[in-house]
Amino acid sequence: MARTTLFQSLGEDALLSVARSCVSRNFSRGQFLFYQGDPGDRLFIIVSGLVKVVFTSVQGDELVLATLGPREVVGEMAVLDQVPRSASVIATKPTRALLLNRPVLLGLMHTHPPVMDALLKLLGGLVRRLTEQTGELAFLDLRGRLASVLLRLAHERGLAGAPAVLDLGLTQSDLGAMIGASRPAVNRGLQSLASSGLIELRGPCIALIDPAGLRRQSGN
Repeated sequence: MARTTLFQSLGEDALLSVARSCVSRNFSRGQFLFYQGDPGDRLFIIVSGLVKVVFTSVQGDELVLATLGPREVVGEMAVLDQVPRSASVIATKPTRALLLNRPVLLGLMHTHPPVMDALLKLLGGLVRRLTEQTGELAFLDLRGRLASVLLRLAHERGLAGAPAVLDLGLTQSDLGAMIGASRPAVNRGLQSLASSGLIELRGPCIALIDPAGLRRQSGN
């Protein structure tokens, strides 16, 4: 918890107090941490594994909004405004999370203002990421959107250099749900990027061979 952006400002005593208030839970691959529409009564701190945040439309279409890994938190928006969860969160790998109840988080925000500052920064980052994704959906072609999302996933997981190997437990359908494309279209796009020497497909993993080329493809 001391390595999370949200709680890194806390001293040892405060961290121990928060830790005692948490409940630890394990989730298997494909298991929901929570569902869209659930009450926002607790914050989830990812200890290990990986999760995806999925919005589902009334028609049943899905959009993957983000992937989150160790030392990241999820569920903060609904905890703050007490509106039902706006998206579901699903484990893409075996995942362990700490669950922190809303009253404890609100108490921390009052007694430790840096926690409130950190939470505001997290929310600002969320809005910025969603704004960028909206722009990509509107202005980039399929190859550009694929290149952009692969670079973003590598950056979020702290992968640098080449090759950066993505092993996130995401399917081609998941990638399609991140960029607004069908699975067959994603497959064609990945094959196209691979034939250009920008990536390599290694079973369930994707290796980013030429990050600079991917950045040019994404317009950055």
